[in-house]
Amino acid sequence: MSKEITNEELAKMVKLGFDGQDRRFDRIEKQINILEQGQEEIKLRLDNVAYRFELRDLEKTVKSLALKIKKLEEKI
Repeated sequence: MSKEITNEELAKMVKLGFDGQDRRFDRIEKQINILEQGQEEIKLRLDNVAYRFELRDLEKTVKSLALKIKKLEEKI
């Protein structure tokens, strides 16, 4: 004894399936938005950070200037 499904019942089942997928996609979209916001925050922080090679160059320059100042002071 198999029960025949009406077109209306079939349409309701299909709709339920799509509604479930819509909710799932909404959750995924929210998670992606959160990740994108986090990425933007990281990028903004990194824009204000000196890179290691820049710090090394600055350190060399400061040492060189300090040495020149010391030599000038010794002459005075």
